[in-house]
Amino acid sequence: MTHASAPSAPAAPDAFVIGVDSGGSGLRVALGRVSPDGPVSTTVCAEPVRTGPGGIDAAHLLEQVVPAARALLSRAPAPATRTPGAAASGQVVALAIGAAGMATLGGRLRAELPGALAHALGVRGLALAADAVTAYAGAVGQRPGAVVAGGTGLIALGTDLGSWRRADGWGHLLGDSGGGAWIGRAGLDAAMRAHDGRRGGSPALLARLVSVFGPAEEVPGLLYPRADRPAVLASFAPEVAACAGADEVAAGILREAARHIAEAAAAVCPADAGGDRDGADGRDVRAADAEVALTGGLFRMGEPLLVPLRAELALLLPEARVRTGEGDPLTGALRLARALAVGDLRLPRHPTMLFVPE
Repeated sequence: MTHASAPSAPAAPDAFVIGVDSGGSGLRVALGRVSPDGPVSTTVCAEPVRTGPGGIDAAHLLEQVVPAARALLSRAPAPATRTPGAAASGQVVALAIGAAGMATLGGRLRAELPGALAHALGVRGLALAADAVTAYAGAVGQRPGAVVAGGTGLIALGTDLGSWRRADGWGHLLGDSGGGAWIGRAGLDAAMRAHDGRRGGSPALLARLVSVFGPAEEVPGLLYPRADRPAVLASFAPEVAACAGADEVAAGILREAARHIAEAAAAVCPADAGGDRDGADGRDVRAADAEVALTGGLFRMGEPLLVPLRAELALLLPEARVRTGEGDPLTGALRLARALAVGDLRLPRHPTMLFVPE
């Protein structure tokens, strides 16, 4: 069987590339040309890819990606001019997939997708990446730096283009500190403390809890049976932000979240030649003139979180350039596919984080 692998020669600018973003809420597919100036068309598959005892279900992913890609290809306009030596019309020269759980549950994808995609779409080049890697590629590109991807959970990823460094992303039971579920749970805890009359309670957050969920004593029965508990917890995070301007307990939750987020960023940010030094408060300070990008829905909470986060990052990464990420994980997948197509993939290959079949 012929497997997809890195293209043997750079592709023509008018050849096709595909990016795929597979997450917990569904799957998105983008079709573009090798040239980054060309148009991009996208489609959404609302059903998340199944995960079973053997990991991410490769067949289920193919059932969604292949028809979506063919539909996008059928609607794609022909290029105005054909570059000599370009791939035949409709041929996909490179495809990159970013998937949640790829690092730990992607064994079947790595084993089955190269041959299947080569057969179904004629793909010459394939990259299979953890969703944190496509988040990095979308937010930073192929430059050294770090990205903090925050939503329901939270993960930080950094690279000096030689290797990857990861911090957190361990789920709501073991980590994801400072993420949406973490903030929401802390806010609900403060609300329940107010309901009980315990120290650390927030009447403002209790009022929000009642408005969102109903009577406080009924919340455990609503929450604990849910399979999507992290998402339910995260849904309360905006309520914490809404209270933070006038409620010190809510503001304190966001300050603590900011400390966790900044510590994750500092743990993965590439260090400069001068190495690390200790801050005045005893915490590690990484003196890195590096780029730190923030991406994901968590940071749309705005100034109640961003103000304390900027302060914490200034303490831990005083020389870093902190900014909002350029693009999302789907943009990152498309960037990986384009880089693979032209033989310019500079982000570090890794057996589970960024896998490129030979």
